[in-house]
Amino acid sequence: MDYSALNTGLWNVIIQLGMIAASLLLANVLRRRVAFIRRTLMPVAVLGGFILLIARYIGLVNVDGTVMEILVYHGIALGFIAMSLRVPENPGGSAGNLTGLKSGAIIVSSYLVQGISGLLITMLLGYTLIPNLFKAAGLLLPMGFGQGPGQANNVGSTYEGMGFVGGRSFGLAIAAAGYLVACIVGVIILNVLAKKGKLKNADDRSEEEYTIDFFQNKDEIPVSDSIDKLSVQIAMVILVYLATYLVTRGLTSGIASISAGLAGTVNSLLWGFNFIIGSALAILLRVILEKGKKSGLITRQYQNNYLLNRISGFFFDIMIVAGIGSIYLEDIRGLLLPFILLVIAGAVLTWIHLTIVCKKAYPGYYYEGLLSMYGMMTGTISSGVLLLREIDPGLKTPAANNLITGSSFGIILGAPVLIFVGLAPRSDMMCWLVVGLVAVYLAALYLLIFKAKGRKKA
Repeated sequence: MDYSALNTGLWNVIIQLGMIAASLLLANVLRRRVAFIRRTLMPVAVLGGFILLIARYIGLVNVDGTVMEILVYHGIALGFIAMSLRVPENPGGSAGNLTGLKSGAIIVSSYLVQGISGLLITMLLGYTLIPNLFKAAGLLLPMGFGQGPGQANNVGSTYEGMGFVGGRSFGLAIAAAGYLVACIVGVIILNVLAKKGKLKNADDRSEEEYTIDFFQNKDEIPVSDSIDKLSVQIAMVILVYLATYLVTRGLTSGIASISAGLAGTVNSLLWGFNFIIGSALAILLRVILEKGKKSGLITRQYQNNYLLNRISGFFFDIMIVAGIGSIYLEDIRGLLLPFILLVIAGAVLTWIHLTIVCKKAYPGYYYEGLLSMYGMMTGTISSGVLLLREIDPGLKTPAANNLITGSSFGIILGAPVLIFVGLAPRSDMMCWLVVGLVAVYLAALYLLIFKAKGRKKA
């Protein structure tokens, strides 16, 4: 085997990962040293993605779009699997508390608000100013804003296969714009709150104290063992991802054997949303390990939440930089009008929607719940936490935890979104059908948010 630079297949992945690493480190330096950038609250990974994108367009680096797309695709699944393997800090919770469920409903209802507004915009443009526009393109708004570059990449690629030229880059561009909305609009809101005296300065918070319990529980496998604890965490994540591949392959093969038409609609979505299957299998493995420990078959806790958080953060950072860095602006030159309208609609309507539902769901910490949700529903959970820390420096309110528990419920409540995303591109009639279905489901979620009440404590 040729180990020299002539063997591009051997070294290309390392070169691409090296460019991502360099972009991340440079972004971290700029975020820490440049006051203007620091005040924008832009996540380091997002800034790193823009650095890589600029470097590519001025000819400093040669980005391999195929490798970057692979990293984005696998990164989102591996990150969610690592998150789902974590042992809940309060597994029992409160039987009568519906905040987690309502947070999930808020997340999915935000997808639906973004989806129905985006779909109506692109359908209207398709019937008037841009006759050749892919009318279902508006559904990339919730994929980019609500779910981030991973799903914008996956669904955009799927839509490209259905005839949407430049669909992947269009979705990634919306996701990148979403981060800017989270940072710019979020900072404006923070400044308004500060003038009203409702904002605490995050720089004034005391240094957090960490004990050994923060890094590991007493029943975990020891740090010093015949196998490194980090290796155990990575092995579990990879094993679950392998199972995800096998289960998805089995499901798609079974569907194809039953109905070729159904397979054409569903199978691409199953592969595109494989992170949901991966999260479900990770939760299943977590439950099996918990049951085994309670029964005495397993004497140690194998998951380490601290390391699993670091692993998920690593994959998400790689995914974000690779996604933004591989945007091809040439693909969206003819789509500037729908792009601008979708971004404006996403920023404004998401805010209006959240001001209404958060007031009902989080009466005791309205601003904390509102800002954290707005940051997440236009960017990612990290931008949500960043905005939250400016108004709740010590994370003393439940707002941060709601982002996590809400995301878990959101996976279940968001399952119908898969159907909507797959149906809309089939025909104009299907687009209108999806608008109606989204409206009905949105009404059902509003009933859950505004009317559902937990059991009162005895």
